[in-house]
Amino acid sequence: MNRKTALITGATSGIGKATAQLFAKNKIRLILCGRRKERLDLLEEELGTLTDVITLQFDVRDKETVFKVIETLPDNFKTIDILVNNAGNAHGLSTIQDGSIDDWDAMIDINVKGLLYVSKAVIPQMVERNSGFIVNLGSIAGKEVYPNGNVYCASKHAVNALNKAMRIDLNKHNIRVSAIHPGAVETEFSEVRFKGDVDKAKTIYSGYDALQAQDIAEIIYFIVSRPLHVTIEDLIVYPTAQASATIINKK
Repeated sequence: MNRKTALITGATSGIGKATAQLFAKNKIRLILCGRRKERLDLLEEELGTLTDVITLQFDVRDKETVFKVIETLPDNFKTIDILVNNAGNAHGLSTIQDGSIDDWDAMIDINVKGLLYVSKAVIPQMVERNSGFIVNLGSIAGKEVYPNGNVYCASKHAVNALNKAMRIDLNKHNIRVSAIHPGAVETEFSEVRFKGDVDKAKTIYSGYDALQAQDIAEIIYFIVSRPLHVTIEDLIVYPTAQASATIINKK
């Protein structure tokens, strides 16, 4: 049986982890990528009973390592059918004049350059085979700009543009490209944004039913399991209580 193989970045938590778990249940072979080895090991142990799993520890910002580790995949994992560009982050929430340059660098390096590095390492083999599927995780921040979101919004607008560019460039190679742009998803996202302030992060998701990582994972699986003639190119997903990036109906 020729089963699909998926490479997922940012697989150790949130949407990436939930997607890995759902893919494993559906017998998709997994290449799980992340920075935290302990979490990768636990995930490999958990999902290895359901499907074939290999883990790669690297930071998507590290260009040389990205190419090195993907090039050295064992033969039985070299053919990557599905790429899920999930790794991303938000650092800080401030006006442009008060923003931290270190935070800016982190967001641009991970959300934009990291996505490009991993894509560049994987896409050539898809082009050679004239088949493949790429799912890019964007954000509502890639569709609108909100106060104090400046550089994060800019980085996710870049993901939105790159998704469209990939579809255009890869169209003649039968490679499907899709983007999902979630609103509020209850993950470690806000904890990272607020530099580990757990209490502050919790307030972002209080008073309403936020999206869960599993909700987005189910959408990703639905997208990649469509027939070959179907591509869901661009999808915005909100919790019902959310009307825009800044409007949430809290109780």
